[in-house]
Amino acid sequence: MVITHIGVTVVAILANAFAAAADFARARFVLDNSASVGVPLSWLTPLGLLKAAGAAGLLVGLLGVPVIGAAAATGLVLFFVGALVTHLRAGDRSASLAFPASFLLLAAAALASSVLTG
Repeated sequence: MVITHIGVTVVAILANAFAAAADFARARFVLDNSASVGVPLSWLTPLGLLKAAGAAGLLVGLLGVPVIGAAAATGLVLFFVGALVTHLRAGDRSASLAFPASFLLLAAAALASSVLTG
């Protein structure tokens, strides 16, 4: 179970770090996606900071402070539930809905494996 936890958490760290960097860089796909669901451009930096903080917290959890990792995973689960709700409220039923759903599943898997490895 420990190997699964490490693997899932590392993937979640990398995914969220990438997403945060894309937010900070104002990548075209981020701008298009944000516009399609009504997220103002002024929110990109704070949203990127939340993703980066989640990734950093997961890393701290792996490095020996599991309560921080579990808290970070919980925060990311809540963040991506909010992202899914935002997409659904905007009427997004496209393939772009798979991105927040995938990130939510990664965060949930990191949280579950964190709890199970104690």
